[in-house]
Amino acid sequence: MRPTDAVNRPSEGPGSAFTGYGLPAPPGSEEFWSAVGAAGPPASVPAGEGAGWTTLFLWRGSPAEVVFESWSDPVPLRRWAGTDCWYAEVPMPERLRVTYWFRAGGAAYADPFNPVGAGGDRSIAATPDAPAQPYWPGLGPDAVLPLPRARIRWAAAGAGGRRTVRLHPVGGGGPVVLLLDGDDWLYLHPAMTAFDAAAAAGAVPPLTLVFLPAKDREAEFACGPRLWEAVRDELLPLVAESGVPADPDRLVVAGQSLGGLSAVYAALEFPELVSRVACQSGSFWWTPGAQGSADPLGGPLGGAVAARLRERPDLSGLRVAFDVGEHETRMLPHCAVTETLAERAGAAVRISRSASAHDRAGWRHALLRDVAWALG
Repeated sequence: MRPTDAVNRPSEGPGSAFTGYGLPAPPGSEEFWSAVGAAGPPASVPAGEGAGWTTLFLWRGSPAEVVFESWSDPVPLRRWAGTDCWYAEVPMPERLRVTYWFRAGGAAYADPFNPVGAGGDRSIAATPDAPAQPYWPGLGPDAVLPLPRARIRWAAAGAGGRRTVRLHPVGGGGPVVLLLDGDDWLYLHPAMTAFDAAAAAGAVPPLTLVFLPAKDREAEFACGPRLWEAVRDELLPLVAESGVPADPDRLVVAGQSLGGLSAVYAALEFPELVSRVACQSGSFWWTPGAQGSADPLGGPLGGAVAARLRERPDLSGLRVAFDVGEHETRMLPHCAVTETLAERAGAAVRISRSASAHDRAGWRHALLRDVAWALG
């Protein structure tokens, strides 16, 4: 279900229009906006038997549209009867967690009524049947996320150039968990806080997070050796010398999208370095030149990684957890082929589907769970 417009109401009179969402006051009244602020994230109601949900998005004061991360085209908001209430009732499928924002006057804004955010201009909505994410705190757009105290400067001469890499021991530290796209897990989704909470609950073992920021994702995460040679020869020795409790010899690589592709590539071509992987929505459509094509996902299923797996490398030493959003319609066949071929090559494989599209809001629970599984 990918709506291009909201549900249309036949009448926009002054009455209690949104009572079914728990908002009985007249739209646009101060009582109404006070109730919206107290309610929190967008409310959903059943759309009918087997038809998913209808979710109410509200914006105050000016024309706007609600924009979704990868799942749907933007949906324009409608004004309620000359008031300052702008709304969209958006059909959503079962089991969906999605990042969204409002676009007004050419600028992006987080939902001011939703305390669950992803950085300063993004919010997160979830249908009532989406699985819980118990260790991830709900942080609004004004929240300042904590940062690890330990950091190292990595020259990365052969892999895109100098950058700052932050390190955080979880539960006293242990095996290194290399988080690709590390800045997203620092500034948009508070992975440090989530891993600490999961470790305190016994859901993940002690480990050390290494947040590796990307400078040029398309260049660094394509199927090539330069990044992984630099990780092996430069970055991991720096981690070992950092003074942070860490075991670089027990390494988990966690990546999403192109990062997931790169993690699995590293396991295939650098098995002595990478033998544990947590991969969410790996870009297994990738082949040389595909990113510049009119339809990058239209090539052979599984792309370059599947072609390598068909050579039947010995993957008996690999543990790899694959996850992909169940609403990523075109990604699913590419991922399914790769999962099957990896298992046939001898890898220990875990396969799951998140209640999301191509979106970190859905991947983040799988990140915790699959890192723990990869460590065995």
